[in-house]
Amino acid sequence: MILTYRFRVKDATAGKRLARMAVAVNQVWNYCGGIHNDSRRLNRRWPSGFDLINLTNGATKELGLHSDTVQAVCKQFAVSRDKARRRPRWRVSRGPKRSLGWIPFQCDRPLKIDADTVKFLGRKYRLWLSRPIPEDIRSGSFSQDAAGRWYLNLACNVADDLVAGTNEVGIDLGLKDLAALSTGEKIRNPRHVRRAAAQLARAQRAGRKKLARRIHRKVAAQRRHFLHVTSTRIVRENALICVGDVNSAALARTRMAKSVLDAGWSTLRSMLRYKTAMRHGARFVDTDERYSTQACSDCGTISGPRGLKDLGVRSWSCDDCGSLHDRDTNAAQNILRSGRNVGLQLSEIPAL
Repeated sequence: MILTYRFRVKDATAGKRLARMAVAVNQVWNYCGGIHNDSRRLNRRWPSGFDLINLTNGATKELGLHSDTVQAVCKQFAVSRDKARRRPRWRVSRGPKRSLGWIPFQCDRPLKIDADTVKFLGRKYRLWLSRPIPEDIRSGSFSQDAAGRWYLNLACNVADDLVAGTNEVGIDLGLKDLAALSTGEKIRNPRHVRRAAAQLARAQRAGRKKLARRIHRKVAAQRRHFLHVTSTRIVRENALICVGDVNSAALARTRMAKSVLDAGWSTLRSMLRYKTAMRHGARFVDTDERYSTQACSDCGTISGPRGLKDLGVRSWSCDDCGSLHDRDTNAAQNILRSGRNVGLQLSEIPAL
């Protein structure tokens, strides 16, 4: 299985060297774009990645790049162009709309790894090691974020040996609590944006745009870290994970937009989906959550709270069987039941 590991580059001076190489990468990319335009103008077939590699042979020394980097840029240009069926955008090295730095390479040949230091084109770069660097490296790149920080990204072949738990869980996503599980557990909503709202407002009133951007980056990092920890724990404990198909994009266009985006529903669902599918061998099911709040999880009678007028009702009793339900836990149990049915239907489909 191929996973990408990301490590931040420590040295501040290393960013200047990487930035110069990123400018050269942009020149190779734009050269490929120029060749593509010439082919269109002359009514010739679009050049393939190998055609572009042949045209850039001998330019590595002049550009100050490794040959693997030039080849990776040419191949990625061809892949991006064929996918979009048009020429990709030009990569701009200067100005307010400049492209973020990117220096790809195809294998571990350009890299020499020694503990927390990597050597690339004769230059050493120290890394913040959040985890050990795997040995089987297939490809990688140096990339820059909007704050100007550089990262080393390594696509590594890792063993698919993580085992999922034996439990099953239904998840009802919410705003007061981020998620209610069918087991009765509720995961709190940290509300990262609301906690940073006062500090962000002061920075914006004072016109300190850099500080405001730094606060936004910190909030995004806190949210991403919390969702990673939460999703990993859920995946390790359960063999079947059922989540309601709430339309977060539609809710993001309502007056609840700020709370919905702060909760990160889409990010949590995507993390659960790829973690179950890739490493843990569990099943992830996106299931219909209609009537999950109104239906009794014991007898199925639809007698629960409905509509905006009953949004404040957090617990209720079934009119038929008399069971007392917590609103969110009951919805999660109904989502789990619906997800089991979807899973059974999928298991009956014959393999091709």
